[in-house]
Amino acid sequence: MNINNILVTGHLYKEMAEILAQKKLSKNMRFVAEEEVSREDVLWADAYVSFYPTEYFEFGNLKWVHSTGAGVDKYLYEREWDESVLLTRTVCSFGQRIGEYCLSYLLRAMQMHDTFAQMKAQKQWKPAEPKLLHSQHVVIYGTGEIGQEIARIFSSFGIKVSGVSRSGEHAPFFEEVVTTEKASVLLQGADWVISTLPLTKQTYKMFNDAFFRQLNNSGFINVGRGATVDESSLLRALQEKKIRQAILDVFEAEPLPETSPLWEQPDVVITPHISAVTTPEEAVECFLDTLAKIENNEPLHNQVKTKKGY
Repeated sequence: MNINNILVTGHLYKEMAEILAQKKLSKNMRFVAEEEVSREDVLWADAYVSFYPTEYFEFGNLKWVHSTGAGVDKYLYEREWDESVLLTRTVCSFGQRIGEYCLSYLLRAMQMHDTFAQMKAQKQWKPAEPKLLHSQHVVIYGTGEIGQEIARIFSSFGIKVSGVSRSGEHAPFFEEVVTTEKASVLLQGADWVISTLPLTKQTYKMFNDAFFRQLNNSGFINVGRGATVDESSLLRALQEKKIRQAILDVFEAEPLPETSPLWEQPDVVITPHISAVTTPEEAVECFLDTLAKIENNEPLHNQVKTKKGY
């Protein structure tokens, strides 16, 4: 596949332009702010590089679309994809970043940071015994690249890590992997449940009342996509002690509206979609690597299976 006209947009377009200028790439390049992308820009391009499709996005002459993020639901969810157009995503340090994000909250809980902070505020000296990480059982929904990296990090501390996937096929660093239909036996004894799931028709509001009823005062972390969680069900699960705490980095509506009741919940941690950020340097590195492989007809490890949605 030969790529000649490349349109780069999204909030990193200026930084990417500066870095790519030093690479002296022998391509026709346009770097345009999202709000300024025209239909003519899109029809000119045979490659489109951005976090999301812009207002005038259409397939036109496109041969390749490259997401500068790990997620591609903005391109695929409830959108008919032209199967003749290659879709790839950015793969970089996301797994490590998300793994360390999740680990930080496990350590915070195991080492009783909040408890000791409250004692300090009350000038109380009450020794308590922190728990060890290897006492924990973590169930990760999604056993792909990011899920595997979380499992690798966690298992290195002796944490028991189980996985849940559509296929139930074994994946590296998991003690066991089961299908979603057989997950109940794992969930009943889970200390933590972590979701790395993409947004598809199958995962939309998967974490609902029926799901949370299977838990027994677990911690819940969502670093996948916000719309996989029914937020009303999550709030009920907190009230009913099906989950003891929710760590949420993604939400169905972002930014999270000020009117959301999640802001008022003391047992909910809210972070603004920062568990895995794309740096300009990593965005360019993955883009160039993918471009080279496309033009040399080499296998792509970051090609999206568009019919599956991820």
